[in-house]
Amino acid sequence: MTIHDWHTGPYPGRVRIALAEKNLQSRVQFVSVDLWKGEHKKPEFLAKNYSGTLPVLELDDGTLIAECTAITEYLDALDGAPVLTGRTPREKGTIHMMSKRAELELLDAISVYFHHATPGLGPDVEIYQNAEWGFRQRDKALRGMAYFDGVLKKQPFIAGEFFSMADITVIGGLIFAGLVKLEVPAEYEALHAWYARMNERPSVKNRVTMSEPA
Repeated sequence: MTIHDWHTGPYPGRVRIALAEKNLQSRVQFVSVDLWKGEHKKPEFLAKNYSGTLPVLELDDGTLIAECTAITEYLDALDGAPVLTGRTPREKGTIHMMSKRAELELLDAISVYFHHATPGLGPDVEIYQNAEWGFRQRDKALRGMAYFDGVLKKQPFIAGEFFSMADITVIGGLIFAGLVKLEVPAEYEALHAWYARMNERPSVKNRVTMSEPA
């Protein structure tokens, strides 16, 4: 299998964490797609993923799977023992619900803020920007942080009692927040404590060094 990604990207980071949690690193080779050079918007990459987003999983038979949730589902099912996406219908439903909330309320909101209200990836890539929309999404992300802080006051992980894809999605959001210098407010103590625990997991700690450009 081949993963097309960028080593520091928050979305690629989600898949790298999933790979490590499933101990699949040795079965994957990485191909770097430089976001800062706009390589994800070039025709040769768009032929692999129409959306021009990272990461993309390319199977040995040429099948291309984009979107972090879809890739994580595939990886988690490879050994017939899913641990990230849920085993029971209840677990699956809860994990997917919370992961989607993390995307909408945190990760994607920060992405819009980055691309619209900051220099983003630079003028050659950021062809259109709407700063007002970007700042609204920043505020949405802060509300998302408040929501997940409330969740974590009641349970140890985002979707309940065990680590899952939902935790990985929130981790991706906080990675992105760090990159754009959007601080988690100090009063969100449960979220801070959870994130400190997550950063002790080898899958999170070593995600960037799993594969870096030469």
